Amino acid sequence: MSDAQGPIAFLRSPSTIRARSRDLLDLGLAGKLDHFEVRMDALERAVDRTIAVTRAAYPTLQIPHHSRWNHFGAGGVDRRADFEKRIAPLPPDERARARFALAITSVLLDAGAGPEWRYREPGTGQVFGRSEGLAVASYHMFVDGLFSSDKKSPYRADADGLERLDGLKLGGAFQASTSNPIVGLEGRADLLGRLGSAMRATPRFFATDGDEAPRLGRLFDACRARAEDGKLPARRILFVILEGLGPIWPGRIELLGVNLGDVWKHSKISGPTITAGLVPLHKLSQWLTYSLIEPLEQAGLTVVGVDELTGLAEYRNGGLFVDDGVLVPKHPGITKKVHAPSDEVVVEWRGLTVALLDELAIAMRQKLGKTREELPLSSVLEGGTWTAGRQAAREKREDGTPPITVDSDGTVF
Repeated sequence: MSDAQGPIAFLRSPSTIRARSRDLLDLGLAGKLDHFEVRMDALERAVDRTIAVTRAAYPTLQIPHHSRWNHFGAGGVDRRADFEKRIAPLPPDERARARFALAITSVLLDAGAGPEWRYREPGTGQVFGRSEGLAVASYHMFVDGLFSSDKKSPYRADADGLERLDGLKLGGAFQASTSNPIVGLEGRADLLGRLGSAMRATPRFFATDGDEAPRLGRLFDACRARAEDGKLPARRILFVILEGLGPIWPGRIELLGVNLGDVWKHSKISGPTITAGLVPLHKLSQWLTYSLIEPLEQAGLTVVGVDELTGLAEYRNGGLFVDDGVLVPKHPGITKKVHAPSDEVVVEWRGLTVALLDELAIAMRQKLGKTREELPLSSVLEGGTWTAGRQAAREKREDGTPPITVDSDGTVF
């Protein structure tokens, strides 16, 4: 790795995400942040809430990784079994590539849909909103071949299929309309189009053996190639995602000609050389990393070091700490105004969320008598904090919206 790559690799590392987020928490504990006061005496409330929802969902505390796959069971329908039946005739590597392509497209479409949007599932007639609705909708898009340019091979996503999508086609698949609006529709369509272009630009990750368009599922091969003796560190999966998908993020900070993705400026953060003031969070990329663990393990690999990944800086986890009083806004505009993802108040909130998730996990293990191995952070998230944040929001606000409003373009939350 050259010196020019050093800062980029530094900002892609989970250890840097964790360290910079911890720096924000330390500043908050010292009363040196402009937007939030940190009250650690209120953390127990959030811990107890998380334990309660975790026990309700997983009475034996046998909790899977936080993963997009879990949302495919929304409404008691086993769509995962349906998918496995669909891809059963394919060779093993093709099945793995199909699982990758489904997980990646679904995660990239998972940014907040807004409180009004609903999706009525064909066949079951069940109606879903928010993340469950996005999961079910994206599942049907995938199995219907929306992302494939080859009608004979629907269970894939390729550059041709992704680049031909526009807001009109995607909106139809989401059942969006003036009476059923979804937040960030054009941003989602643009993101998928940029994904197709990124696949062409990085053929070492996505190129096929023949004349086909670059395929998203080939990212499975790129991850497998980075395993040693059948073991693959989770951080390597994240690095593959950040390098392979890096160009897709719109309007982000660039450093040394590289799109940094989910990395933002905060005036209170110091650091070495040109990375000073930058806070990496990589929410969607880490969410995607968690969601690729199961397909990799189904393919016979062992994913190790999962706890090196951090908690996810999204509005349900972050809302839990605001609604339960751990993070107290220092001025009324924080909860009254609509903020851009780049606004320092949002960066501060998200960074504090990552650090507080580590603190919550420690406290939760202590109360439950569990070790880090028995209750990893990924299981705390799944059990977990996301559901607790949703519950807290519903208690505080009738429509269940988060306590802080961010003008999402469909690519951050």
